[in-house]
Amino acid sequence: MYDDDAMSLISRRAIFEGLIVNVLRSGFVGAQTRILSTPRPLARDAVTDDWTAFLGPTHNAISTETRLSRTLPPPLVWEFIRGTGYASPAIAGERLVFLHRLGNEEIVECLHAETGATHWQFRYPTDFEDRYGYNNGPRSSPVIDAARAFTVGAKGQLHCLDLGTGKLVWKRDLAIEYRVRQDFFGTASTPLIEGQLLIVNVGAPGGPSVVGLDKTTGRDMWRAGKEWGPSYASPVPAVVHGKRRVFVFAGGESNPPTGGLMSIDPTDGRVDFAYPWRSRSYESVNASCPVVFDNKVFISASYRTGGALVEIRPDFTHRVLWTTQEFGLHFNTPVYRNGYLYGFDGRNEPDASLACVDAASGKVVWRETPEWTETIEAGGRRQQQLVGTYRGSLLAADGQFLCLGELGHLLWIDLTPKGYKEVSRARLFAARESWGLPALSRGLLYVAQNTRDILSGARPRLLCYDLRA
Repeated sequence: MYDDDAMSLISRRAIFEGLIVNVLRSGFVGAQTRILSTPRPLARDAVTDDWTAFLGPTHNAISTETRLSRTLPPPLVWEFIRGTGYASPAIAGERLVFLHRLGNEEIVECLHAETGATHWQFRYPTDFEDRYGYNNGPRSSPVIDAARAFTVGAKGQLHCLDLGTGKLVWKRDLAIEYRVRQDFFGTASTPLIEGQLLIVNVGAPGGPSVVGLDKTTGRDMWRAGKEWGPSYASPVPAVVHGKRRVFVFAGGESNPPTGGLMSIDPTDGRVDFAYPWRSRSYESVNASCPVVFDNKVFISASYRTGGALVEIRPDFTHRVLWTTQEFGLHFNTPVYRNGYLYGFDGRNEPDASLACVDAASGKVVWRETPEWTETIEAGGRRQQQLVGTYRGSLLAADGQFLCLGELGHLLWIDLTPKGYKEVSRARLFAARESWGLPALSRGLLYVAQNTRDILSGARPRLLCYDLRA
């Protein structure tokens, strides 16, 4: 970590030049990492944080960072040419961990967060194939806890690695050990660090649905639930009525389709309650993470399912406050702020819209479809094209919202119960399937481009942008 108060800009440039030389000598520039610029110094009063898990430090897509620039596009600091997958990175200090696939191997990359220089790699073989032809790479995002990193591959290969060296600490094969068959799109749920535990929604037939593993050894500490399979949502921790709980929104491939919300005591794996919530369609999954606030949990699913708000009583029984068919998120997670939920309702690109929902009643306050016309050049011809955010993802930060559209646009937006207001907008790339939530740490924004840029031809990349004001 650099001390921005003590280090001059000249010293910072000298360090960056040295790091660039090291990357060049390692042979990764051009093949993997390309450095474009030096990040600006952090503002002296900037609040910053690590991003060690999928939904950030607060597990709810709300960043604690401040003093962020609203100018878009932001300067591109570095790009990492990567393979297939849908994972987002995890960042702790100067170390960034990212999981992707090249050829017949899944690769855990540890990069320098400010330069993209490679610290280490960990590789293992895989033969996973997406049954629907989307992508054969990993879906689950890495998790960092102190000196260790945890990753889950598309076939359920769970690895615990030393963050400093990349050496294997322990591993588990979830699919084989728990006899879990390959789901529609492979294993996708990101595990959760909770105290001494690594909590995983394994979804074994006949149970367990969830396991709590000793994070230092990988040994089973408890098993919870017997009915519901592995979902594409990730476990979320929260304090409810003064007590720690973990909420798992389970449910993957099953016939008939089953799944729902589980409230689990992480000390022993006891299930407080299980509330069924799942589409009636066989080809469906639960993929939007639970959102916990004010002793309540909001869950949502697509495929004509909608959303539900569940209240947790002091004795940890539950009651349903409301349900709605008007707010069904497919795979992104809504953001709760000051009594309202904001998120992208809709299953497909054409029917996706940004909505604000009153958390007290479940009523849609407003609905907006962010669209605009762009001039693009393809095949030597300039043409006008209508584009938008479609099934975008939201990250609350510095008093406003960052939105990544699924076609590669980045927006700063104001969202209030009064409506939607665009602050700034830029196209980062022209690539579909931009579905992963960006990561934000120390004023740097990390965005995964998951498919080839149809305009520039750029291969899939992990991109680091400078948002420091």
